[in-house]
Formats: sequence, structure tokens, C-alpha cells
Amino acid sequence: MECHYFCSVTKPSSSSSCSTILNFQGISSVGRKFPGRTSDPQVLSSPFLQRKDKFQPFAYKQSSSFYPLRTYRRPILSEAGKQGWDLGRFLKTLYFFNGPPSPAKFFEFLIEKLSGPSPSEAVKSMDTSEIILVAGATGGVGRRVVDLLRKKGFPVRVLVRNEEKARKMLGPDVDLIVGDITKASTLVPEYFKGVRKVINAVSVIVGPKEGDTPDRAKYSQGIKFFEPEIKGDSPEMVEYIGMKNLINAVKGSVGFRSGKLIFGFEDSSSRELAWGALDDVVMGGVSESTFQIDPNGGENGRPTGVFKGVVSTANNGGFTSIRTKNFSVPEDLSAYDGIELRLKGDGRRYKLIVRTSRDWDTVGYTSGFDTIKDQWQSVRLPFSSLRPIFRARTVSDAPPFDASQIISLQLMFSKFEYDGKLNPTFTEGPFQLPVSSIRAYIQEPITPRFVHVSSAGVTRPERPGLDLSKQPPAVRLNKELGFILTFKLKGEDVIRESGIPYTIVRPCALTEEPAGADLIFDQGDNITGKISREEVARICIAALESSYACDKTFEVKSVSSIQ
Repeated sequence: MECHYFCSVTKPSSSSSCSTILNFQGISSVGRKFPGRTSDPQVLSSPFLQRKDKFQPFAYKQSSSFYPLRTYRRPILSEAGKQGWDLGRFLKTLYFFNGPPSPAKFFEFLIEKLSGPSPSEAVKSMDTSEIILVAGATGGVGRRVVDLLRKKGFPVRVLVRNEEKARKMLGPDVDLIVGDITKASTLVPEYFKGVRKVINAVSVIVGPKEGDTPDRAKYSQGIKFFEPEIKGDSPEMVEYIGMKNLINAVKGSVGFRSGKLIFGFEDSSSRELAWGALDDVVMGGVSESTFQIDPNGGENGRPTGVFKGVVSTANNGGFTSIRTKNFSVPEDLSAYDGIELRLKGDGRRYKLIVRTSRDWDTVGYTSGFDTIKDQWQSVRLPFSSLRPIFRARTVSDAPPFDASQIISLQLMFSKFEYDGKLNPTFTEGPFQLPVSSIRAYIQEPITPRFVHVSSAGVTRPERPGLDLSKQPPAVRLNKELGFILTFKLKGEDVIRESGIPYTIVRPCALTEEPAGADLIFDQGDNITGKISREEVARICIAALESSYACDKTFEVKSVSSIQ
């Protein structure tokens, strides 16, 4: 059988097994050095455990079928320098964008425009939020994950069913959500705002039929020491339906590997926005533009949007643009790193302007970009490159860009850049810029956004030729325990199909032993043994920061469990 590893390791020469022995003590789950416990060259530290200094964000195919195509088209009558100011077009422009601004603000705008730009000033850096959600935070693995994350200084939010129990166990000031993954109505998406990563340690409860001590002493010994039964909700409700509910609740916050479509046409997906022309007519100019949908003008004959027009410097003008109406609900792109445009260039430099305010005349977070003539290209504009601009000047004291509160987008072709700079590619006359899509993206390398603690053995029930006498109790008793492993596997598939970058950890039998043993990682769901809950918690945190672990499923046990 061929083995696929997500880290560089050396397999023990004394065995034909695909298992890989790793010394987990060499590097902690987030990069802190520990003294090694062995000098055996076959037992290695894994790059999987090495810390990445920055969480890397991601992307997704939006909706399913094309919306009915609409065309925002009318004749463009202006010719550079040969048409007077059009009062009617001026008024239509104002009313398209939810009515005109106040006269005082508008005339102030005109005066500022004509007075010229001021020198540029330093731009404030942007801040980000990296809350890690721990679901199942009062369980054996979950509470250890919370403790380790706090020690490392990460902001943590927990999802629990019992608030009193959680505050007693985790502290009175713990940031928590009271909810039950088996009840979708309790998982309000607003509760998960700011969450960027998830470690899910929720599991169906298995306990002794004859009962247990208050401190769950029998349970802590392991399932092989008692006759087990399901306590509380069924495996189907917790492991499968609960997983679907949790994924639906967090997906907007953690993001998708393929990004998020904001506008455009991709494969069988589409999303349209209401664009309107916003040209220099608002300051007396005669430039004119429009936006239209060309059903066959995109790549491979697919639909595309087209920003086109005629630009003129007459009457102190010199710019054309298209701007969306304010979104009814702010677009939350905080899970992503920037905006990507798929377009066919014409060799000119354009601007993308992103606004986070509903005001008409307000700061626009702006980035210029160059295009290649007659070529389809993807242009990526990191949020970190967006500059706060107001009336062609940098605003040094503007609020940091908030990617969770995007209200409108604007594309512009202009003679002016900002702070007195001019566009070196500007020429008067007609222009045309096909834009087939605008989407948010996650910068490579992508790290997992959702780490799930599953179980070794999930693929083994009903596996032909399997000697059940050598398998763990959960495999032998899968049917009697409500098909516990079957629904754990179905829950794993929900994660894989979600589009969220993930890691699925399948530990062998969990114990209360301290961390410190060397570990064996494997793929293929064949190993048996045991591993401490503390060790599993460390692995989960390590996975969050490792691109090597992204979209991987693996089993793990401690070396001491080898029979």
C-alpha cells in the first residue's frame, strides 16, 4: 500500500508498516522546545509541529446556478472634450446611489476637489482578529485545548451546553457561547463573529451501563474496562447532524479554501451586484461610463461584466467609475486576506475602492492595479495594501480597514491617483475593462481552519476480512452503540465536503496519562493502541498552524502502546 505523508519523516527500517514514529517532545504544538526523550535516529521531530508565525487565511463556490442576466446598458454619447456638462446625468447619478448627499457636504466636496491634494501621510496598519473557538470545551480533550491555548496567549471562545459547569471549570471570565450542536437554533451565526479557527472536541458520551463515580473513574480507565452504553443524545444527532449544524454556524467566520464570490460568473455559479456609473459629471466633467453584462464576452464564451466608457479632462474632469449600491447587509470578508479580480486588461492602471461606511462622501480604502493589454489575468489586492483615501488624499487618522463591514465596491479609471500623483497610463478617449469575477481569497500557504477530533476505527465496521477479536470495543460494538463509528465517519465527510480547510485527527483509545510519549502517526485507519488526551490537545493546536496538516486525515497513538 502506498503511503502519503504530510511531513518529512523517516520510516523505521525494521518494519514494513506505513506507520511513522515521531518524537513529539522535540518541538511543542506551537513551537516551544522540549528536551528530547530519545536519541534513536528513527524517531524524529515533525515539521507538522512547527509554528507558523501567522495564521494564513481562504475560498468557496458561491450559489449554484446563474441568476437571470441583466444588462446595465445605455449609449455612451460623449467624445473626449466635445460635450458639455449634463445636468440630467448628474441628477440620475445622485439618485441611483440612494438619493443625493446634503448640499452642504456636496459643495464642500467640490471645493476640496478644486483646491488640490495635500502631501501624503503615513497610513495606519490594520488590525485583525484571530479568535479560536473550542467546541466541547468541558470534555477531556477540550478543556486541555483551552488551557494550552490560553498559556500561549491565543484569544479563546468556548461553545458549551452548561454555562455553570463551564465557568466553574474554565473560570468565571471565560468567553463562551451557550449552545447545543444538536439544536441548530442555538447556534446563532452572530455568536461566532470574530472566530477564525475552530477545534471541535465534541463527542457522543459513552459511559458504563452500571453507572460511574462522580469523578468518572471508570470512564477514565477506558471503554475496555466496562460495559458501555450511549448516554444522552445519539451518535447520529451528535456526530452527524451536530456536525452539519456546527459547520453551518461557523463557515461564514472561518472561510472557504476557494474563497468567496462577491460578483461574477464562475462555472455554474454567479452573483450579480447593482452597479451604477459615478463619473466626473458630479464635479462638472463630461466623462461617461457604463456597466453591462456581456453573456458571451468572458473566457471560453462565458458571461462577464464590462466596465466601459469615454474619459475626458474637459471642464476639470478626468475620471470615470462604477460603484455598487450600498449592500443591504455588510459583506463580511474578515476570514480572507484580500480581493481578487479576474479581468481582461487593456494596459491601463485602474483602482479598486472599498467602503465600510454607508455615507455617500466618505473614506474609500483604495488600491491601484496595472493590467496587461488583451490578456485575461487575475489581480490580487491584499487588504493590507488598501490605503484610506478621501478626496484624493491619504487620511492618516482613518479607522483601520474592517473587512467584516464592507458596504460597497467601486472600480475607477482616473487621471489622478492620490496625494498629487498622476496615473502614468492615463489617456483620454474610450476604454473597456471586462471583469468576469470579484472574489475574496485566502493567501497561500493555507492552514487548517477547522480541526476535528474523531476516532481511529471509523472505517472498520463491516470491513471484509477484519479480525474483530483484535479490534477495539467500539469497532466490535459499533451497532450496539448506535453505529457510533459509522456516524463519526459521516461527520468527517461533512467536514471534507464543506470547503473549509480542515484537519481530522483520529486518536486511538484516550487515556488520562501525561503527555510525553513518542507518537506514531499513520494513515489508512489500521493502527490500534492508546494516547493521552493531553497529547491529542497538543496535536490539535499544532495542526491549526501547519500548512502540512491542511486537508489531512490521520490516526495517532503513543509508542508505548505498541504490543
